[in-house]
Amino acid sequence: MGRFARVALVGGAALVVSTAVIVAGGQAPAPAPRPAAPAAPPAAQTRPAAAGTQMARTPEGKPDFSGFWQALSTAAWDIQDHNSMLAGRLGVPPGRGIVEGNEIPYKPDALAQKKKNFEKRDTDDPAFAKCLLPGVPRATYMPYPFEIVQNAKMIGLRYAFARATRTIDLEGKSRAWLEGWPDFWMGDSRGKWEGDTLVVDVRKLHENAWFDHAGNFHTEEMHVVERYSPIDRDHIQYEATIEDPNVFTRPWKISLPLYRIIDKNFEIFEWDCRFDQDSEKYKDAIPK
Repeated sequence: MGRFARVALVGGAALVVSTAVIVAGGQAPAPAPRPAAPAAPPAAQTRPAAAGTQMARTPEGKPDFSGFWQALSTAAWDIQDHNSMLAGRLGVPPGRGIVEGNEIPYKPDALAQKKKNFEKRDTDDPAFAKCLLPGVPRATYMPYPFEIVQNAKMIGLRYAFARATRTIDLEGKSRAWLEGWPDFWMGDSRGKWEGDTLVVDVRKLHENAWFDHAGNFHTEEMHVVERYSPIDRDHIQYEATIEDPNVFTRPWKISLPLYRIIDKNFEIFEWDCRFDQDSEKYKDAIPK
């Protein structure tokens, strides 16, 4: 069996035309294969996580959310679509909201109160104006990092803003002992797993917290159900369903992704902005 290559020169450019195989013994060369039919376009599907980016697992087999996270959003200023005229003369970048459908179903009298809050936002916003605890769900989409620490019985969250913290009980303990207690700025959180999704029931939330700088608000009757669903190792899909019969005509939902911070030496420093604010306010005070 002999082998040779035939080269043709066309217009000064060398093109390799073919490599032929000659079969000895008078055998005819095999016929050229028929061209294949064009492949059908692949069906649309959700792109799976790349290899090596699956969410880590705890010894119990649940997603391990431990680490530092942050929302990349301007929702802390307004959870609905907004322009740049929200925060004083400097404003904030315009941005998309996180409310599904971009509509909050206020009752008429509650909507009137929201508008009053908006007019006084630069002095009355409990978080950005007064440096009070942001509450839930606002703590999640503040433009600052937070840390998740996790074990089989409890999940702890530590936020950069105002030194806020909260714990999520995973053992199904009763809330009966909370009867008669005052509401908490960060609420009372009880969690459970639904497959790989962490579902957190949050109640007893302080009525003075706002959803954002735009004056969206609630009362002490608000009930929040959070859902933390892993997308891959470095992303969580966060959702919260909100209901408050004193303010809204129906339940409504917010959703946004959370991003893992992968800086090698990252840490959250304590930021007591209320202390800083009071120190500046009373720096010239004379003790009596």
